[in-house]
Amino acid sequence: MSLRILIVEDEPAIAETLVYACKEANMTTAHCLFGHEAIAELSKNHFDFVILDVGLPDMTGFEVCKQIRATSNIPVLFLTARNHEIDRIVGLEIGADDYVTKPFSPREVVARIKAILRRGEQKPTNAPQFKLDENACSIEYHGVLLMLTRYEFLLLKTLILQPKRVFSRAQLMDLIWQDAQDTLERTVDAHIKTLRAKLRAVNEAECITTHRGMGYSLKA
Repeated sequence: MSLRILIVEDEPAIAETLVYACKEANMTTAHCLFGHEAIAELSKNHFDFVILDVGLPDMTGFEVCKQIRATSNIPVLFLTARNHEIDRIVGLEIGADDYVTKPFSPREVVARIKAILRRGEQKPTNAPQFKLDENACSIEYHGVLLMLTRYEFLLLKTLILQPKRVFSRAQLMDLIWQDAQDTLERTVDAHIKTLRAKLRAVNEAECITTHRGMGYSLKA
């Protein structure tokens, strides 16, 4: 099966060159002009890689990457006309896997895609590894004991016991905040945010998935 590449680039000439180079390498492509289109495309279809221009008309590539990283670890390669060190650092810190400055060789981009994907195949599995001790009210993640509040523990425990199941905010409120009737649903989002931070401190892989308009689930 050929690799599926999402190209997010607002300059048609550059996009066409990348589409051609990927096609020559037996890669299937889809092209978006805008960042919000790319985010929508990724939510609907499977892709193996994202080529992302930093300077998009509706939002920066950095903003797009942040939204992608909230739900996915798909490899991202930034394209930019800028050659400032700070831009490269920012791009890598928010989750990009590589960075190419324009003008560039399309063949080099394809080579970098292959190299990044090879590195990904060689990495140890990032599948979530949890050890739940309900009697001790404790959870270990990749062998590290998590320091969790009461509600963080109950929230993560609920997700662990039914991986892949999508829980709505209302369902999580009913299951976890039974004794806090005045609590608002947005408290679920706040606790998910702190949980993600604690999990990332142990392993960078994202294991809690946000399903827009639906809720949250834990990757199997």
